[in-house]
Amino acid sequence: MKLTRRQTMLAAMGTAAIAALPIKASAAADDAIAAFTGGAELGEGGITLTAPEIAENGNTVPIEVSAPGAEAIAIFADGNPTPAVATVLFGPLAAEQMAATRIRLAGTQDVVAVARMPDGSFVQARQEVKVTIGGCGG
Repeated sequence: MKLTRRQTMLAAMGTAAIAALPIKASAAADDAIAAFTGGAELGEGGITLTAPEIAENGNTVPIEVSAPGAEAIAIFADGNPTPAVATVLFGPLAAEQMAATRIRLAGTQDVVAVARMPDGSFVQARQEVKVTIGGCGG
């Protein structure tokens, strides 16, 4: 079979369009969150996620998560190839349950923070971060 230049270009554009779809990444993020929560239902409130609305460079995006009384906080970036970013565990002598870090984002996506509370429940906070220059090879 002989491919023409036009057929090759169409095949390349189709492959690029499929690769750009965030369907797999979002499913991977849902799986990572389910692994952290054990499939438990997520509530709202009791956790605060602070992230910029627009990040000029996806290589270093500052975020801060606070969940008073939490035993653990997990951070996920649902558009990254590996959505689980960090998990912070708090001991009984922790002065406050908060974490601040810089994360890498592949493109515009939601950052999700999930906290495990002492009663075994889970709460989440979600914020979209618009990235102008991707940090994971984009």
